[in-house]
Amino acid sequence: MTDHSLMATPGTVTDVFDPGKPPVLTIEPGDTVVAGSLDASGYLTRQRYPGDNRPRMLSADRGHCLTGPIAVRGAEPGDVLAVRFTSLRPADWGWTVAGARETPLSRRLGISGPPSWLLWEIDADGGQAYSDRGHTVPIAPFLGVVGMPPAEPGEHSTRPPRALGGGNIDCRDLVAGSTLFLPVTVPGALLCLGDGHAAQGDGEVSGTAIECAMTTEVVVGLATDRPVPGIHAETPAGRVTFGFSDDLNEAMADALDAMVTWMQALFGLARTEALTLAGPTVDLRITQVVNDTWGVHAVLPARALR
Repeated sequence: MTDHSLMATPGTVTDVFDPGKPPVLTIEPGDTVVAGSLDASGYLTRQRYPGDNRPRMLSADRGHCLTGPIAVRGAEPGDVLAVRFTSLRPADWGWTVAGARETPLSRRLGISGPPSWLLWEIDADGGQAYSDRGHTVPIAPFLGVVGMPPAEPGEHSTRPPRALGGGNIDCRDLVAGSTLFLPVTVPGALLCLGDGHAAQGDGEVSGTAIECAMTTEVVVGLATDRPVPGIHAETPAGRVTFGFSDDLNEAMADALDAMVTWMQALFGLARTEALTLAGPTVDLRITQVVNDTWGVHAVLPARALR
């Protein structure tokens, strides 16, 4: 297996998903990639004060500033990509904003007027972040966007998560030690990584987390004999399945449907028996509510069953 380094430069980043975009790196299944990504906005230098609009890597600002695409030799639609996060190290600063754009949620909350910003100092070794207003929060770094383009030709937004290929999943459980399984959408996979978050609550309710640059080490492979349809993960917190829809009920049902299927395979149960066992063990969580598509994830905690 080979180790690769891929830093964020003008030639290695994108702010759209596009199946026609040529890869900036081609790897073999099982290879390791150390990928550097800028924050979601692609700031080239740190903000001097909250909301400071610094120069950006991509001036068009169409979507998240992502590193990639990375081609995986032999990956074809119908395969499942396994992305194992070995380590994630945030940069030493980040930002959070609320009210940056009008949404149905912001209107419901009565949010109007200028945006509100926080500027953070991030202590990766100490595991804390400190805001310019005196707040301290523990960090748990992960990438908000891990995904592949839709198969349809042309450019596609990085904003919504997608049931095939992933993208802007924004699941806080995908920390170091996790493996994310993604159905391959296009030949070569064309994986993109970015949208680093030093810390985020379930829901990403303000529209942002602690947005930051990230150095991520991943091992990218092809999985076989996966019993679970769709996007799912094995994390330190437990097994996770996902649902994405503009209807919260549909997103919830898709996440639970996949988890019940997984439990059937794990424990040799009939479907109703698996749902019965899910009752006292499985948590349903709102992944995110801010990206034009609801996200729900079902979690079977690591210690819920013996």
